[in-house]
Amino acid sequence: MAFDGSWKVDRNENYDKFMEKMGINLVKRKLAAHDNLKLTIRQEGNKFTIKESCRFRTIDVVFELGVDFDYSLADGTELKGTWSLEGNKLIGKFKRVDNGKELIDICEISGNELIQTYIYEGVEAKRIFKKE
Repeated sequence: MAFDGSWKVDRNENYDKFMEKMGINLVKRKLAAHDNLKLTIRQEGNKFTIKESCRFRTIDVVFELGVDFDYSLADGTELKGTWSLEGNKLIGKFKRVDNGKELIDICEISGNELIQTYIYEGVEAKRIFKKE
């Protein structure tokens, strides 16, 4: 599938403002901006397995499209929501457990890049990954 493979973060756009809006403190924001995140994605039908590796943690994330999913961000923020596949976009719609506010996560492939767009409280950020 199009998302399959290993992807390494190449650059960020507006990521600090997004993290600030999420309530992440300055020290954690500075560390996260240089986390060297690597994603290894495998899709089997409606099931996705994603290995997230960075300086702070390595976790395996497994979810099925359209099925409720619980996830913890690296800073400990708890989310609950679902992923869907709409055309060539993988779209996650989540609610924060602590305040009920919505976080949208959109992943799409463009050439040899995976573009991950976050939208929270009117702030949009992008993380752009290069295929390894």
